Amino acid sequence: MNEDRAVSGQRLELERGSVAWPPCHIGKDTSIGENCSIGALVHIGRKVILGDNCRIQGGAYVADACVLGDRVFLGPNATLLNDKYPPSGNPLQWQPVHIQSDAVIGGGATVIAGCSVGQNAVLGAGSTLTRNIPDNEVWVGNPAVFLMMRNTYDEKQLQLKRESASNDAR
Repeated sequence: MNEDRAVSGQRLELERGSVAWPPCHIGKDTSIGENCSIGALVHIGRKVILGDNCRIQGGAYVADACVLGDRVFLGPNATLLNDKYPPSGNPLQWQPVHIQSDAVIGGGATVIAGCSVGQNAVLGAGSTLTRNIPDNEVWVGNPAVFLMMRNTYDEKQLQLKRESASNDAR
C-alpha cells in the first residue's frame, strides 16, 4: 500500500485475501501479509509489516515501522509503541516493536518502544512490557514479568476447553 487509507462503511477486501473492518486506518507503505484480519477502530501506522495470518482486534494501535511475524494475535486495544521519549517527532530516534511469529498480545496490553516479543510468546491482557520476552514464555503484569512457559499455558487453555465442553454436554 502506497497511500494512507481511512476505511469506513462495509468490510474492505485487501490484497492477498486479507480484510479490514471499518472504520480503521492503514498507513502509507504498510505491508500486509496473506489472510490477515484488521478489526474496527484499529490504527496501523506507516511502514508497518504484518506477516501472514495476523489477527488484529478492534481498537489496537500499531505505531510506525513495527514488525509482526506470521500468525500474530493482537487483542482488543493492544498498543505497540515506537517512541521511547515522546513526542520526539524524529523517526531516526524511534525504536519500533518486533513481534515474532505465533506470539499473542492480550487485550489492553502495551509494548513499550524497542521491546520485542519472542516466537510463540504471550503477553497477558492489561500488561505493560518494558523489556524483551524470550521465545515460548508467558509474561504478565505491570511491568510484565515471567509467569510460565507457553506449553503450560496451552495445556491450561486445553483443560478449560475440555471443562467447557463437558459442562455443555450436561
